Amino acid sequence: MGGLDDCASPPLKRLKLMPSSSELHLEGASSSSPTQESPAAISMAKAHVAVDDGNDDSSDTNVGPTGLIRRSELVRVITQSLQALGYQKTASLLEKEAGIPLQSQLVTNFRNQILCGDWDDAIASMRLLLQDPQSYNVAAALILQQKFFEHLERQDTMEALKTLRLEISPLQVKKERLHELATCLICPSRVESPFLKTKKVGETAREQLLQELQGFLPPSVMIPERRLEHLIEQALIVQRKSCIFHNSVDQPLSLYSDHQCGRDQIPNQTLQVLEVHDNEVWFLQFSHDGKYLASASKDCTAIIWEVLQEGLVKLKYTLTGHAKPVSFIAWSPDDSLILTCGNEEVIKLWDVASGECKHIYDKGSSFTACAWFPDGKRFISSGCDKCIYNWDIEGKELDSWKGIRVPRINDLTITADGNHMISICEKDIRIFNLETKGERVINEDQSITSLSVSKDGRYLLVNLVSQEIHLWDMMDSAKLLFKYSGHRQTRYVIRSCFGGFNQAFVVSGSEDSQVYIWHRGNGEILEVLPGHSGTVNCVSWNPVNPYMFASASDDHTIRIWGVMKSVQHKQKAESTSNGIMHLDNGGPIKCGCLGLL
Repeated sequence: MGGLDDCASPPLKRLKLMPSSSELHLEGASSSSPTQESPAAISMAKAHVAVDDGNDDSSDTNVGPTGLIRRSELVRVITQSLQALGYQKTASLLEKEAGIPLQSQLVTNFRNQILCGDWDDAIASMRLLLQDPQSYNVAAALILQQKFFEHLERQDTMEALKTLRLEISPLQVKKERLHELATCLICPSRVESPFLKTKKVGETAREQLLQELQGFLPPSVMIPERRLEHLIEQALIVQRKSCIFHNSVDQPLSLYSDHQCGRDQIPNQTLQVLEVHDNEVWFLQFSHDGKYLASASKDCTAIIWEVLQEGLVKLKYTLTGHAKPVSFIAWSPDDSLILTCGNEEVIKLWDVASGECKHIYDKGSSFTACAWFPDGKRFISSGCDKCIYNWDIEGKELDSWKGIRVPRINDLTITADGNHMISICEKDIRIFNLETKGERVINEDQSITSLSVSKDGRYLLVNLVSQEIHLWDMMDSAKLLFKYSGHRQTRYVIRSCFGGFNQAFVVSGSEDSQVYIWHRGNGEILEVLPGHSGTVNCVSWNPVNPYMFASASDDHTIRIWGVMKSVQHKQKAESTSNGIMHLDNGGPIKCGCLGLL
């Protein structure tokens, strides 16, 4: 391939002023030569134009189970991969035995010329490889800039000036760029300035230049680096995406067989049944760091549960003080505070570490939902009075939206970037830009009961009373991507959420007392999980542990779901009580003391 060892002198380390081809602007197309190549250089380059941009199609054959792979292309990418892995002799033997060279002698020479800093010869070779004058000018400018910077690094200012004036300038590079380069002559420290791109660690400047120049050539002439590895990685990624049960962060993908996960990757086993609440459990949500779970109930309390390493939970605090049922919970961005509210209740702010109530927010009417801004210092609330309030945590009202144009808000959230407020009002999804004050409205045909936003803030799940869950892409013009169905919802507020590795699943409660899990990408029902004896109102998937989610029901219980392998070592758990049940050899049993977990 012609590496650095073939060169008489090693290349210099990268100065940080090498722009990409997209940053190299030309005033206009020009076919003028950046440097006057010597006749000997041109003659030598032309003598090496022996190999074309591929092999003769008539003599090539196709291989593979379906005959889609050209033999010559396969041999060339294998040869390239062998060289990249360090098997130079094996690669040469393959080229010789197959009679298929990796690349033409001209391309080999060009690579060596760039890596060895033979700039005039490299430009002569590039002229033979590129027919388009403008592309040639841009490529030549990249090569000459590298030459310019290496002169500067050797403190050879006069040669750098000569390169700039006599070689780069005739290429009609834009004046702004010429001024930047000239500044480096006057003040060499400018070469390290922030407006220049830094290079990848471990790559020399010349290697990076070669990769940049490769973009000007057809791949059949100069195969992209590590092409075989790239093709294999693409195949593995496609297999992983097509695996409907894939739910692993670090599960290795093998080249020996097609990738296919089993159903055991989905948390479909009840690991715990929590019976602490005395009435229907309406809402629950994991903290952002996955260390806590909070639940809200018709019994007028909220509970903070601590998540254990085994995928189980234990009671941390019971939050008392509400006089009416609690129907909503919101974790602060850093998970140090939690908001609770209800349809006939005030909003209360709680300290997670101590379980103490820090503040009460009241507007004389009930609240349906609340959501934090990313700074953790402000939040918004919505209520039955058709008003949205913007609060700081000290209780000061910063802003409000009210009036006849504001409908009753059933649910709302703030996107992770803090730029948009999303709310649902009867059959409408309203996306309000908090910066521009503009609003987009997405209309549904049926009433919406709840919403859930993906981590990246791009996708939105909404539950409808028509027994469907809709997935919307909110980028630019909103687009309905999928409809998930099979669960039952006609009367009550049912909540769904994203979950699993890369949020590949959608999970929802149902009025038939079951939990439903769909594959997000194709809408297929993967699991229907029995266990509850009343409507499942809400579900929450642990954002850190893809094998754990929780469900809340009218049967007064919370179920913790997981995979069996995560608790196999815990089959004979220590005894607990206080309304906690654990799984023992496949069946839930009453246990003794929570603190022994």
